[in-house]
Amino acid sequence: MTLQAPVDAASTPLSSRPNPIETPLRRVLREFGSSRLALLGLVLLVLIVLLAAAAPLIAPQNPYDLMQLDIMDGRLPPGSQSLSGMTFWLGTDDQGRDMLSGILYGLRISLGVGVSSALVAALVGASLGLIAAYAGGRTESTIMRIVDLQLSFPSILVALMILAFLGKGVMNVVLALIIVEWATYARTARGTALVERRKEYVEAAECLVIPRWRILFRHLLPNCLPPLIVIGTVQVARAIALEATLSFLGLGVPVTEPSLGLLIANGYQYMLSGKFWISFYPGIALLITIVAINLVGDQLRDVLNPRRSS
Repeated sequence: MTLQAPVDAASTPLSSRPNPIETPLRRVLREFGSSRLALLGLVLLVLIVLLAAAAPLIAPQNPYDLMQLDIMDGRLPPGSQSLSGMTFWLGTDDQGRDMLSGILYGLRISLGVGVSSALVAALVGASLGLIAAYAGGRTESTIMRIVDLQLSFPSILVALMILAFLGKGVMNVVLALIIVEWATYARTARGTALVERRKEYVEAAECLVIPRWRILFRHLLPNCLPPLIVIGTVQVARAIALEATLSFLGLGVPVTEPSLGLLIANGYQYMLSGKFWISFYPGIALLITIVAINLVGDQLRDVLNPRRSS
């Protein structure tokens, strides 16, 4: 039998030693740096968010201002110039809207709708999931049967029925997406909370007669956050895709505030006539946004996985 000499800690490279005081943010950034694909997704996502936030400053035109649109500039190919000398680098749509400006402003609507609906749905769904796991009994059965009923219907069908009743509008789309998404968060939070519910720190908190709401939101919720964060990133991408689908079908945002889905719908009828840019460039922007969010979410799933070997 061969004996191995003990490893000297001083001879171990510093890069391979675990850092006991490493912050969660540094750990996440280090993990993203280890995967080129995930790092590319993170860079793309940050760039998309910055472009959307700075749209009023960098967009050549305000596509929501009808006074700036000229029907004579409609359906111009990329690189064309208007009578006023403005260059349309990505062309124009049938209303004379600059496609580059429309994409930048459309990103704001798509990201705003996706993030806001995911946050509110996470708040509602996680709260109900925690209550179901902690209370048990009839409360848990009632909440989870509602969740099962919600998840039994296709998301697009539920959203279409809600918007057919409420009508178009950004707030109506956000409300429809919240109703569609909350059940996923509730089921995830309940499954994680059931595991945490049986641990010693919860029993200790109950022995100290700590209020139930504090046990739920100060003890259980922080330990249930990792899977909820991963689900949240996936749900943001899903909400953006669903909003684009609803806008493409004509039940999403109004025509005066087009999102990426509505920009794609505006050029769909011109695809076979050679004017592909009206739908092509917004579709590419939507695809890149969803892929970037999914890449970040996939890496977050690996980073926040407690069973992953270090």
